[in-house]
Amino acid sequence: QVQLVESGGGLVQPGGSLRLSCAYLGGDFASHVVGWYRQAPGKQRELVAEITGGYSTNYGDSVKGRFTISRDHAKNTVYLQMNDLKPEDTAVYLCRALRIDRQFDYWGQGTQVTVSS
Repeated sequence: QVQLVESGGGLVQPGGSLRLSCAYLGGDFASHVVGWYRQAPGKQRELVAEITGGYSTNYGDSVKGRFTISRDHAKNTVYLQMNDLKPEDTAVYLCRALRIDRQFDYWGQGTQVTVSS
């Protein structure tokens, strides 16, 4: 059974940085597209960034140029480096692992990111 464990959220001032981690446990890491999504109160869940096993990436328009997604196959972990954070980045950030054949779709519990002065 695949399990995703997120960490790295917290409170940061505008303009600051955070790095989120998503540890993938219990399956074939390389065969999954892993992404970060976020959900703010009263808003729809949105894609932040995703990365394939071959390291291709895709970003949401609102984070391009500020966030970077990466993955470490030795550690079965995906990272989201978030720079120049803005109050509108405040949300619960969730990790998702979707197998490339789309037969299995896993979500983590989420980690809170709050950007406030």
